[in-house]
Amino acid sequence: MRYEPITPALFQMNRKRFMRKMQPDSIAIFHSNDLMPRSGDTYYPFRQNSGLFYLSGLDQEESVLVLFPDCIKEGFQEIAFIKRTDEAIAIWEGEKYTKEKAQEISGIERIFWLDEMDAILHELILLSKRIYLNLNEHDRFQSPVSSRDLRFVRQLQDSYPLHKFHRSQPILKKLAMVKSPTEVALIQHAANITGKAFQRVMNFTRPGVMEYEIEAEIIHEFIRSGANGHAYDPIIASGANSCVLHYGMNNQRCKEGDLLLLDFGAEYANYASDLSRTIPVSGQFTERQKAVYNAVLHTMKEAKQMLVPGTTLEEYHKEVGKIMESELLELGLLSSTDIKNQDKKRPAYKRYFMHGTSHHLGLDVHDLSNRYDPIQAGMVFTCEPGIYIREENIGIRLENDILVTDNGPIDLMENIPIEAEAIEEVMNGVEV
Repeated sequence: MRYEPITPALFQMNRKRFMRKMQPDSIAIFHSNDLMPRSGDTYYPFRQNSGLFYLSGLDQEESVLVLFPDCIKEGFQEIAFIKRTDEAIAIWEGEKYTKEKAQEISGIERIFWLDEMDAILHELILLSKRIYLNLNEHDRFQSPVSSRDLRFVRQLQDSYPLHKFHRSQPILKKLAMVKSPTEVALIQHAANITGKAFQRVMNFTRPGVMEYEIEAEIIHEFIRSGANGHAYDPIIASGANSCVLHYGMNNQRCKEGDLLLLDFGAEYANYASDLSRTIPVSGQFTERQKAVYNAVLHTMKEAKQMLVPGTTLEEYHKEVGKIMESELLELGLLSSTDIKNQDKKRPAYKRYFMHGTSHHLGLDVHDLSNRYDPIQAGMVFTCEPGIYIREENIGIRLENDILVTDNGPIDLMENIPIEAEAIEEVMNGVEV
């Protein structure tokens, strides 16, 4: 791996917290992600299952974690299975985990080879009454692709129909929403790398460059800084493209007078960062662009101060909507009549600000969470208001990553330029 070793104490703590939430006489089983076929005999780059990584730190395909806190068989309360390595694998694929390396990373004392799993797991399941299994549960996403975990669920339901089956995701969501200091430090490191890439972009951008050339500058900085790569597909959107929320072609030429909306973030040690900035291709905002920019920036500054313990995301988004409504009135984009006649289910401001302001951030850019739980200290959120005026080719989004604490929000990206004047000064070679 490119990243520095993570203390196994993090994963040991996460396992203890998870096992405390399990019902008596239960076993929990977590699988690594599949290697996803690309074409021919090649695969897409491997990315570990977030649940398995959160509980073990094992960052290799064909790995399995088993937790059985009430197991009467000594030494089997937590075990892991890893791919058996040999000389041929070492020659063709490179180094794989030894048992000793897996122990060092995860803090799990008992490691077995994966080809030993069937017999061992069969005995452990028969000693249990309940089985916790881990599926990807996101209330706005359903995958058409069958995962290793889903195939395993079907296999166990067929083989052990009299056991009671339970979902691991509700427990993982409760735990993963609140980050430990170690996790916050990893997210901060990812944010710092992202900041360096943005600095590179400001120095590079000028009329005539292609969006994909800017994307190349970003990935250059990510890789040279030890990041895994992008935490999500980057958005490099100039001109009219800045009004396309999930624009991803990144193949247009940046023109004089256009805005360039950037939405990207480094992933470090599997932890995500998420940054949005909007900059003038020519190095200078027009008066209108700056007015819209400052409206978004004011909304962001007000919004992040509301990320405090006890608030619900539903309440928070309503309050941010009120701020945005006021800004759009000031810009002349909404009238008092628009607001008076608006549908409460679809407020008038949604014409220009269509998406939510914040989402959880962690091992995934849209991290495991329960959107109905009140905000707590230790949670990390994005804060990303935007205004998109398609008829003017003005799309502006600003986004930083915010740590919630009992003493007020901490902006993990506060050192990354965001004021319009600061961006103009950097782009025009003025030292700041």
